[in-house]
Amino acid sequence: MDHVNLLLWSALALSIVSLGFAFMKINWIWKQDRGSDKIKEIGKAISDGAMAFMVREYKIMGIVIAAVFVILLVSKTGSLRLIAGSFILGALFSGLAGLIGMKAATRANMCTATSAQSGLIKALNVAFTGGSVMGLSVVGLALMGLAALTMGYMKFLPDAELYTIMEIISGYSLGASSIALFARVGGGIFTKAADVGADLVGKVEKGIPEDDPRNPATIADNVGDNVGDVAGLGSDLCESYIASIIGAMVLGAEHLHSKNFMVLPLGIAAVGIVTSIIGTFFVRTKEGGNPQRALNYGTIGASLLMLVGCYPLIAWFVPNGFVPPVLAAAATEGPEAFTVLRLFLAIASGLIGGVLIGLVTEHYTADNTKAVIEIADQSQTGAATNIISGIRVGMLATGWPVVILVIVIMSSYQLAGLYGIAIAAVGMLGTTGIQLAVDAYGPIADNAGGLAEMAQLAPVVRERTDKLDAVGNTTAAIGKGFAIGSAALTAIALFVAFKEAADIDTIDITKSHVISGLLFGAMLPYVFSSFLMGAVGRAAFQLIREVQRQFREIKGIFEGTAKPDYVACVDIATKAAIREMIVPSLSAVVLPVLVGYLGGKEMLGGMLVGVTASGVMLALFMANSGGAWDNAKKHIESGKFGGKGSEAHKAAVTGDTVGDPFKDTVGPAMDIIIKLMSVVSLIIAKSIPSVSIFETMFGK
Repeated sequence: MDHVNLLLWSALALSIVSLGFAFMKINWIWKQDRGSDKIKEIGKAISDGAMAFMVREYKIMGIVIAAVFVILLVSKTGSLRLIAGSFILGALFSGLAGLIGMKAATRANMCTATSAQSGLIKALNVAFTGGSVMGLSVVGLALMGLAALTMGYMKFLPDAELYTIMEIISGYSLGASSIALFARVGGGIFTKAADVGADLVGKVEKGIPEDDPRNPATIADNVGDNVGDVAGLGSDLCESYIASIIGAMVLGAEHLHSKNFMVLPLGIAAVGIVTSIIGTFFVRTKEGGNPQRALNYGTIGASLLMLVGCYPLIAWFVPNGFVPPVLAAAATEGPEAFTVLRLFLAIASGLIGGVLIGLVTEHYTADNTKAVIEIADQSQTGAATNIISGIRVGMLATGWPVVILVIVIMSSYQLAGLYGIAIAAVGMLGTTGIQLAVDAYGPIADNAGGLAEMAQLAPVVRERTDKLDAVGNTTAAIGKGFAIGSAALTAIALFVAFKEAADIDTIDITKSHVISGLLFGAMLPYVFSSFLMGAVGRAAFQLIREVQRQFREIKGIFEGTAKPDYVACVDIATKAAIREMIVPSLSAVVLPVLVGYLGGKEMLGGMLVGVTASGVMLALFMANSGGAWDNAKKHIESGKFGGKGSEAHKAAVTGDTVGDPFKDTVGPAMDIIIKLMSVVSLIIAKSIPSVSIFETMFGK
């Protein structure tokens, strides 16, 4: 068996190992104690609500996916017909990843709340184990599909060019991206509408604690954590992981014309699976220890192990001193030869860059940091100063991540040309298995706190879950930083692939249609953000009115002698999220097609540049602002600046409600939109007419 086939079989085998390890973790969670009958009753309500939303959301997504599948299948172009198969598999695996994670999380929520009665360490272990199911399921499913498709198409299309094979496989990323956008947008609208509705009426108007069972929106709030921050997160990171690998594979096939470089990203991802599994065993601490440090041990340990594992892989798989044909013909495109060390350092630059972006994110969003304390301090003079301070922190927090990205881009290019940038993105997301486990841990800890409050467990239990939740806010922000950084690198790789597929030598920004496309693209993230913020606002408005109605009309609800109508709030949030997610999700697929066919290839290229530059900035700003606002609220709730119920706390709650759609709806959607538009453009590149409709009407 040659090196290429051996690596493909190894990647497939390790993806199955990842799924097997996730299954073991699920079994372990199912054996844990779920606690009292009260916890089980509340947990079942949350689980049923989450499942009801997922069923309705997946029905809508299924209709859209089926329509796109049929369009591709009946296409006259042969490659588009084959793309249909890859597309449906990507959509299936992305949706399945979110569903598996959500089912594990709704079970782990109850077990974490129960375990917190025994101590912080056991609760941390249960919450992280629940998150690891998501992380290892995502990378297992994603890599299994990629490896199987690559082997299948190489076997059954032996005479096809490498680029043709990758063009077909790109449909896998399109399917995953489509589901991810629907899941992130729909889940994000649901969770933030419920969160805002519960907080503004419960905390600010009525002055009752978070997750108080008297609040009619509290079940909807906890359901939202699962459908948005777990299921939506799983589909999101599954898409990011797939897109980064495919971006590098496409460049290996189209730009370097090398089968080895085409499949190398799969090998790197396989190494990442092994190191992520090992990294889960590093997440340990003692009672009274710092959960953040324990989680950092896991992620940093996995990253270091990945560096160790990648070098021998490259040394075994890539011919040392290999000169790709494209570089032999034009040495100005990058280094004259690829050496083992150059490729290894390109991967390392992405991996180290991702870790550094995570540390910068932690600096701006973690509890007890200078930035967060400043926002909490500003809350003493009202909501306006809280919001001004949070916006300032979010804007400032775009600086260092972009500097890091620039260094990664420039260094990886010098090391291995354009392929180096793409492989750096794979390195940045190489440890997605454990990174996503740490990320998904957050909403599990958050739900556990809600269960502890609603089940009226001892105050010390809520203190422990709040400590885990505060760390979860930071890990979620760090995870978003990884996703945004990798989106920038992946978008560059996909842009280069689009440029070559469209047979464009250069894109001159002094041309009117190119600069028009660039400005149009730079505008789109803001318009998308407007749609999404408006959707959250409208859904929250309906929910607030419902909660106020119940407090007004259901006698005894505030005194605790009558039970709120939780189902009504879940139903309102579900209907609003399903209705509001359709337009922005479809627009991201349709707009590249319209711009490409109306304005031409170069205008579409300009649009992709604008979307990437604008979207990355907006995503970083929103993710970091939201994370900082959330932990500023937690900082005050810990007893600082007047504590719970104070005027500073009310101002911080208002700031947090602004930050909620920033960090959990709009910000995460940006990195999906960037890559989805790039993938759509890549797939249609060869079919765009050489003379656009605009050029026919108005001339070049």
